[in-house]
Amino acid sequence: MANILIIDDSPTDVRVFTTLLERAGHRVDAVNNAEDGIERVRATQPDLVIMDVIMPGMNGFQATRTLTRDPATANVPIVIITTKSMETDRVWGMRQGAKAFITKPVNEKELLACIDELLPNAA
Repeated sequence: MANILIIDDSPTDVRVFTTLLERAGHRVDAVNNAEDGIERVRATQPDLVIMDVIMPGMNGFQATRTLTRDPATANVPIVIITTKSMETDRVWGMRQGAKAFITKPVNEKELLACIDELLPNAA
């Protein structure tokens, strides 16, 4: 079981991801903007972060870069989940430090396999 933080401004997506992750046995926390997400990661050190890209204020690419370049949070894997489906978006997200890039709508098995791969001891 992993502690997973969702950073996403869509209440619907947060609810869908929370249900899916809790059903798989994970503990879930969520915030609705990147700035609060960065502070929550620093404060709680979750096992993994699910990051949206398109949010008001700081976007998910910027937040990913901030977290992966901060020695205090650099070891927390980030999975970007977004509607942005261009290859350039995927490449840019990975260059910011994300460990995986998944496009919405999310395939449940794909997301859980990704988490299992990033956190092999969390199951």
